[in-house]
Amino acid sequence: MKIKNIKDVDGFFKVIDSCAGKVELITGEGDRLNLKSKLCQYVSLTSLLKSDVEIPELEVVAYEPEDTERIIKFLMTN
Repeated sequence: MKIKNIKDVDGFFKVIDSCAGKVELITGEGDRLNLKSKLCQYVSLTSLLKSDVEIPELEVVAYEPEDTERIIKFLMTN
């Protein structure tokens, strides 16, 4: 799924942490970063989202349907 304009980064991380299955961030180069890893969360997303560079969108893949629903629900309410 494509994600745009995440305003609540901490809330987004909490939703990712609550997911049962694997959740990955797909980089522009096609690399897959495990978002369940705290290191990947803070190195990749925090630096991207809190930088002065505008990020038009991110691609996130959740492998469990209930995790996809959980992430979409968060994005719709925040």
